[in-house]
Amino acid sequence: MPIVEKRAKPESIERIREIVGTDSVRTSKADLYVYGFDAGMHRSMPDAVVRPQNAEQISQIVKLANEHDFAIIPRGAGTALCGHNTPVAGGIILDLQKMNRIKEINPGDLLCVVEPGVICDDLNNALKKYRFFIPGPASSEAATLGGMVAANASGAKALKYGATRDYVLGLQVVTPTGEIIRCGTRTLKNSSGYQLEKLFVGMEGTLGIITEITLKMAPLPEKTAACAAAFKELVEAGQTVADIIAVPIFPAQLEIMSDICVKAVNKATGLGLPECGGFLLIACDGHPEAVKDEIRKVKEICEKNGAFFIDYTEDAKRIEELWKGRKQMLASLSVIKPEFSTVMLADDMAVPISKVPDAVKGFLEIQDKYDIYIPPYGHAGDGNLHTKVLLNPENKEHWLQAEKAVREIYDLVLQLGGTVTGEHGVAISKAEYFKKERADSIPFMRAIKRALDPKNILNPYKIFDWDESFLSNLRYPVEFSKKEA
Repeated sequence: MPIVEKRAKPESIERIREIVGTDSVRTSKADLYVYGFDAGMHRSMPDAVVRPQNAEQISQIVKLANEHDFAIIPRGAGTALCGHNTPVAGGIILDLQKMNRIKEINPGDLLCVVEPGVICDDLNNALKKYRFFIPGPASSEAATLGGMVAANASGAKALKYGATRDYVLGLQVVTPTGEIIRCGTRTLKNSSGYQLEKLFVGMEGTLGIITEITLKMAPLPEKTAACAAAFKELVEAGQTVADIIAVPIFPAQLEIMSDICVKAVNKATGLGLPECGGFLLIACDGHPEAVKDEIRKVKEICEKNGAFFIDYTEDAKRIEELWKGRKQMLASLSVIKPEFSTVMLADDMAVPISKVPDAVKGFLEIQDKYDIYIPPYGHAGDGNLHTKVLLNPENKEHWLQAEKAVREIYDLVLQLGGTVTGEHGVAISKAEYFKKERADSIPFMRAIKRALDPKNILNPYKIFDWDESFLSNLRYPVEFSKKEA
């Protein structure tokens, strides 16, 4: 089925200028181009970029969109990886980065109140003096809280500290028809009716525009210690992950990297990690005595499972160095072969923790069938794995191989009882596989979307409404697509 365009006509854009001011509306080709994609691989040009300052302005714009039938795509910093912010039907990008006030920090009630454009690291810097923090994604230096709520973002600390959803107490939201509503509470416990604030977490900009967020805060731990362990085989590292959780020990961070990932980090950063088939980075935090006991048990499990290298450290600088290497790994992957690029075709799946060994073993077996690289890595402690695809973007056969491999990867994930996305969301990239995973519940999701957004104004053609026939909105050439696979 074709995409029905929902363009903002010049007269609509003029009306928007009257609402937010001329300086807050951009229509130059350069502005439209840079707002045509996020950190993923999809692109499409908007008709205008609008930067509102408050919920009242947003409400007026949404009402105008319903009247004139143009699309609105809410956007934070654009760090999403699956095409969340791509305006596939045209319309306007609603850039919320001007709404960036930290409105309240209340240690006594364990909460803070922020606008959606607040950057995660900026909030944590403000919370640090109160000895609190909010766990964030790997892109926390750029990711905004509004985007994190909309995608239910999480990162390396999700096993112990949870995802964004676990911290949302209340929201102010502009609905798809322009009403401004408040949902949730300022209390840690809430059993009062439908939990609408949770409905808006993970909705990827399709059900409302978040204009204020009330968040629970987590206490900063007293101490952190880390353990790095190298194994000859990736499956040994995967089994170690499952064994650590089964003790039970819930590390603050538990990362896995395959051989290609280690080589890439060493080549790009000079970190000097041992060459191996599988590498684990493990951090425990909390009370000093508890940390000491947990790390001791972690080292014993690593040794039992065949680790030939174990590096223990309590030094904050060394811990920061190790995790900086892990954080730089994605960018490092492209140095493996000069002609190869890293693409976001298969990424961010999650499996039950006990199935991590089966998953990484299966990913390597799929990789070995093709002339491309699909190195596994990720936040294995909560079962969240990543598999970037490394290929030559000018090689048509590589694209066709990648499409086949991606299907096999997601089929394996679903066979293991997993989900196609653990932290990045669905948007465009995961839609084909998401519809397979959630076939029973998608009709109910569609019913909610149609009830709240009858004119399909907010971020249309995403999640369950994306179709693989919309391939003209991918960055790589259409002739390299799965239509020919």
